[in-house]
Amino acid sequence: MSAYLFGCARSARSLLFQLAGRDGPVPQAFRHGEDIPVKVLLVYGTSEGHTYKIARFLAARMVQNGHRVLTADCSDASVLPEPGTFDAVLVAASVHAGRYQSAVIDFVRRNRDAIRARRNAFLSISLSAAASEAADRAGLQRCVEEFERRTGWTPGRVHHAAGALRYSAYGFVTRWMMKRIAGRRGGPTDTRRDYELTDWNDLAKFADEFTGPERPPVRAPTAA
Repeated sequence: MSAYLFGCARSARSLLFQLAGRDGPVPQAFRHGEDIPVKVLLVYGTSEGHTYKIARFLAARMVQNGHRVLTADCSDASVLPEPGTFDAVLVAASVHAGRYQSAVIDFVRRNRDAIRARRNAFLSISLSAAASEAADRAGLQRCVEEFERRTGWTPGRVHHAAGALRYSAYGFVTRWMMKRIAGRRGGPTDTRRDYELTDWNDLAKFADEFTGPERPPVRAPTAA
């Protein structure tokens, strides 16, 4: 299948379309065990821009695998597409002060029935995802549980990815606070630089699994 990539921005980072594949209908369900093109809606919330970068990476990966992807920033609700016209929905948001972007929460709350009706996943991006301490993992779990409570949506899958220390994008107080937090955890503290903690290979694997074929459930054989 010949593929193309089409980009269109309606305002500063408000909406980015990335479509690949030929025009025409896309199967509305995943067939068991078959690799077929999937039409994916990837909506995200971003604060310093790193989740936007991750969204573009995931879209490019899925496009490379022959799927059609539309990415959209939740901050511009007026141009967000309807999830019901897609085969799969991937929601990505980053944690700041224990909360995800309110625009993402609003989008999911409005569209949770359509999201539930198709393959779906939630990608949580945070600095804590790079930590190995049990306390950090427990904190992330609480963030996800609060997100589920506020949206009324239990994702089909939750995946955690490490974000970035964007010292150059922080104000003075935030930069000082993030430096202290990073220092306590043995992270980078040179505020003259930005640091990406993201495992891109892990994200590529996640994208492949999300758009891969569903496998039928394994059932125990009946007695003869």
